[in-house]
Amino acid sequence: MENFDNYIEKNKAAWNEKTAHHINAGFYDLENFKNGKNSLNEIELDLLGEVSQKSILHLQCHFGMDSISLARMGAEVTGVDLSDKSVDKARELAAQLHTNCRFICSDLYELPKILDDTFDIVFTSYGTVGWLPDMKRWADIVARYLKPGGKFVFADFHPVIWMFDNDFEKIIYKYEKSDPIVEVETGTYADRDAPITSETISWNHSISEVLNSLIGAGLSIMILNEYDYSPYNCFNKTEEFEPGKFRIKHFGNKIPMVYSIVAHKPHH
Repeated sequence: MENFDNYIEKNKAAWNEKTAHHINAGFYDLENFKNGKNSLNEIELDLLGEVSQKSILHLQCHFGMDSISLARMGAEVTGVDLSDKSVDKARELAAQLHTNCRFICSDLYELPKILDDTFDIVFTSYGTVGWLPDMKRWADIVARYLKPGGKFVFADFHPVIWMFDNDFEKIIYKYEKSDPIVEVETGTYADRDAPITSETISWNHSISEVLNSLIGAGLSIMILNEYDYSPYNCFNKTEEFEPGKFRIKHFGNKIPMVYSIVAHKPHH
């Protein structure tokens, strides 16, 4: 990873800055959330199933809305994020809403140094693995935190989406992992007009890389789904073709936009 050893500092700084704007962005609809709206989407809710009384580790949890939603559904939740500003906000929200969530600020790869438990479910969703350079280490962390018989639930944007330029006019990145993608962005997906400019470092990971990493970590793949829409309006040139479902207008239903995986940790 020559010259990209500082990816953690750069990305942490970017997310710390984004958090302040995300909290007030209509995108996250915090007021309705505070009044009881569940922030999780149908895609992951279907795969999670009944979570009441389950222990859940939520990796890359941002400022905790999905973690708190899971806690409201009766789960015992631990959320982890790289951004200390996000974690501060998550703790504040959980306290304000009287939900029992634990939040930990840590780089994902360093988590075993500070967290020793195992969980019924490990969960992570939307815009997560692209911030990580090494899928094998990621999958080992997932497996490390699952109890025998536990399940991993994952939903993320499809790597095909990340091949395009921001206006989906041309393909500029490789489908598979190659050189780190260094971007300087003004604003943020949740607030395009936010007066911030951040430099980030990310990687594209093919579905085969993600799946093979999980298999290599000893997990059994139970479900792989692909979806021709996004539950979030976080891209340019979108249209909402059904409530809460967005596509790139000029592509219609022709490209995959999201994929999901359920994997189990065997009992042996």
